[in-house]
Amino acid sequence: MANENKRDYYEVLGVEKNAAADEIKRAYRKLAAKYHPDVNHEADAEAKFKEINEAYEVLSNQEKRQLYNQYGFAGVDPNFAASQGGNPFGGFGGFSGFGDLGDIFGDFFGGGTRTRSGGSRAARGENVVVQVEVSFEEAAFGCKKEVNVSRIETCDQCHGSGCAEGTQPETCPQCRGSGQVRTTQNFMGMTMQSTAACPTCGGRGKLIKNPCSRCKGKGRIKRSTKQTVEVPAGIDNDQAFRISGQGSAGANGGPNGDLMVNVRIRRHELFTREGSDVYCEMPISFAQAACGADIEVPTLDGKVRYNVPEGTQTGTTFRLKGKGIPYVGYKNRGDQYVTVVVETPTKLTKEQKDLLHQFDAATEKSQPRKKSFFDKMKRIFE
Repeated sequence: MANENKRDYYEVLGVEKNAAADEIKRAYRKLAAKYHPDVNHEADAEAKFKEINEAYEVLSNQEKRQLYNQYGFAGVDPNFAASQGGNPFGGFGGFSGFGDLGDIFGDFFGGGTRTRSGGSRAARGENVVVQVEVSFEEAAFGCKKEVNVSRIETCDQCHGSGCAEGTQPETCPQCRGSGQVRTTQNFMGMTMQSTAACPTCGGRGKLIKNPCSRCKGKGRIKRSTKQTVEVPAGIDNDQAFRISGQGSAGANGGPNGDLMVNVRIRRHELFTREGSDVYCEMPISFAQAACGADIEVPTLDGKVRYNVPEGTQTGTTFRLKGKGIPYVGYKNRGDQYVTVVVETPTKLTKEQKDLLHQFDAATEKSQPRKKSFFDKMKRIFE
């Protein structure tokens, strides 16, 4: 990224120029969690993530921050240092890595952290995602479902060591068990140091000369199992719940990932939902709407009686308090809303039509909305 196209580092992290170190760190953690490629799959997420890291690399280091404040991007550019005939980075010899970023990412994503032995890195296992389909009622009140889980597990033959029975891994002679090798280069008056995974042991710090026949020295195997999961009451369509530690096994003693269960809810013949509220339409006859009636209304708990008052208009909605879906983690429930639809009869006989015409003429004065509408229409057009 050319300097002229870069955004100001303070702008990238969304902090003021006089922001304290802990404020910068909090801003970085929030943005890194939002744009990390493992959780954000937008097209520009990776570029933003790199931009955030670059800004934090400078602003989290007091000396680099002072140089940036004084010289701008040039102050933290190695090419600028060479052109000045010296090293403006002073005693820390250029960019040397991302410092405590590994610890920060570990908080978010269970990333690799160096073990006390200094050898291979313990890495958290990957999360495993499965999908389960449930009925409307099962989602409302919770249920148990059996799912197929395909995950990486610790090898049950070598117990994760990767070695054949009766053998032990050997310390890598090149990195002496650290898992890393460091190289030093002089470039235009600057000393540049870089660290990389040991090419001999692949960063593990140990060599397996007699690998386990089951896992081929990896210490982990892929296995598919059936597992019963408990779907929480009140969960909505396309929501997911987490079962900690039931994902893939971690590497080199790292913790297991989690099992993420995504829920799909089958459509109901009568009900729909918005959040924890349930909705349905209830057809009633013209006579029931006009005279009032005691009707049976379906709910998730069974049928209940409701008295429709006389003169009810089509589209009127009434509420059944507490007859909705439980809030996840609580006993309280939403409400049910029932919209009545006055059904117009069809395929009437001539006798029935004559009776309706007589009824319409007899009840004309008891239809105020109809009279008001035609009065307004008459004023407009006449």
